[in-house]
Amino acid sequence: MSSKHPNIILITSDQQRADCNGFENPHIRTPHLDGLARRGTRFSACITPNLVCQPSRASILTGLLPLTHGVWDNGVDLDARIGADGFAGTLARAGYQTAFLGKAHFATKATFHATGSPECRFSQAEYGAGWTGPYMGFQHVELAVLGHMHRTRPLERPPMGHYERWLIARGENEEGLKRWAAETRPDSGAAQTWYSALPVAWHTSTWVGDRTIAWLNGQRDKARPFCVWASFPDPHHPFDCPEPWSLMYDPKGVPLPKHRARDLERRPWWHKAVLESRPQLADPELLKFRAEGSRVPEQSDRQLAEMTANYYGMISLIDHNVGRILTALSDLRLAGDTLVVYTTDHGELLGNHGLYLKHPIPYEDLLRVTMVARGPGVAAGKVVSEPVSTLDLAATFYEYAGIARPAALQSRSLGRLLGGGAETRDVAYSEWHVHASRCGVGLKLRTVRTKTHKCTFELESGAGELYDLANDPAEMDNRFNDPGCATVQKELHDLMRARPGVARADLAEPIGMA
Repeated sequence: MSSKHPNIILITSDQQRADCNGFENPHIRTPHLDGLARRGTRFSACITPNLVCQPSRASILTGLLPLTHGVWDNGVDLDARIGADGFAGTLARAGYQTAFLGKAHFATKATFHATGSPECRFSQAEYGAGWTGPYMGFQHVELAVLGHMHRTRPLERPPMGHYERWLIARGENEEGLKRWAAETRPDSGAAQTWYSALPVAWHTSTWVGDRTIAWLNGQRDKARPFCVWASFPDPHHPFDCPEPWSLMYDPKGVPLPKHRARDLERRPWWHKAVLESRPQLADPELLKFRAEGSRVPEQSDRQLAEMTANYYGMISLIDHNVGRILTALSDLRLAGDTLVVYTTDHGELLGNHGLYLKHPIPYEDLLRVTMVARGPGVAAGKVVSEPVSTLDLAATFYEYAGIARPAALQSRSLGRLLGGGAETRDVAYSEWHVHASRCGVGLKLRTVRTKTHKCTFELESGAGELYDLANDPAEMDNRFNDPGCATVQKELHDLMRARPGVARADLAEPIGMA
């Protein structure tokens, strides 16, 4: 590691599978991420602390597990005091310049009432067009609050964030916005999928790249180190890739999962329950929002291929803008002094086991995420197979910045592994704790992931699922309560019980939807 404290750039996507990068999947083109992997270190067994956006993003920021920082599901806001003590605020107090550009989702946009957050749809009047922070420890912020346009409701009025205000300024009228959200090709019938007519120059992925480059070039003190989080809203559904990226992959040529039929009879009870139960919400608008956003009917092979092709196109567009950011670093002669990390908040089921989007069903498609890093002192071309978590980024940034880690942190620095050293990691944790109001069934899930196995325990019912990932990577055979796996199951149960830190008992009620 360099003796000079490096700059830090954290680049994230939203809902990107770990196998949707060129270095793991020859069917997808991500030349810039592939270059990061060649010149740096990637983690092949990195998991998310939670299976949906808000809890996992709060864990990245704070270095705390969801039941410790208190964001147990989408619709639950991160306490601003806890957020301000995350890596951004801590680095800012140590002299770093901190900035956030893109989708934050530390707080809820579709709330029941005004919350005072800059991400809340009822609180926008409090934040004028000139507001740029501070927020959750970041001194400068430019937010893409909505991120995605819908065919029937392109943008809410008034516009929610910096990106949305900027986009509306590009359009002549409301009809122009509807035209951009229309399709350039006939509707395939694939769920959550269409071919957007939005010009690529005005897409969120382009905007995040533009704003990050602008900040690097002009909106910082050149004499101080910086920490910037560039957060792309894609490839989160709806899968609405713009041209020409929507034409990059022929649906006839994309691979489909080998096991794409639902096999609920082989799974623990909650798999079926979360697919068939209705959220218990009084607000009909939010109930419709929740149902449309997570309940996807089984798709034909043609529909799944259309969905996958658009999903791949969204990732390649992100990769293009990652390349632009890396080029800007090089042009500014900052590449050698900057730790660059690319990861995501959680994965995407994308038809495996007949499932789509995200559910409290921690298959590797959803649990395992990409994480790759390049920078001073980072070993080149190394693949780390130890179980780690995006939770570990906070402690890693503290080490690189030369800052003592807070005592309560549940994050462990990846510094030794990034430097090419040997270090054994026994386990990484993920947790899901939701009320029936959220997904139709109450669940208390605790997942432990080791190098060779994964087990999820449902604490209320005592049910669970155990997979031997070394011999059954497709997760076809649930070995929970199998006498032949009794020893392994006990070891994993002991690891689950040894979860570090304290879990909060006073979990806040949800204040809205995702």
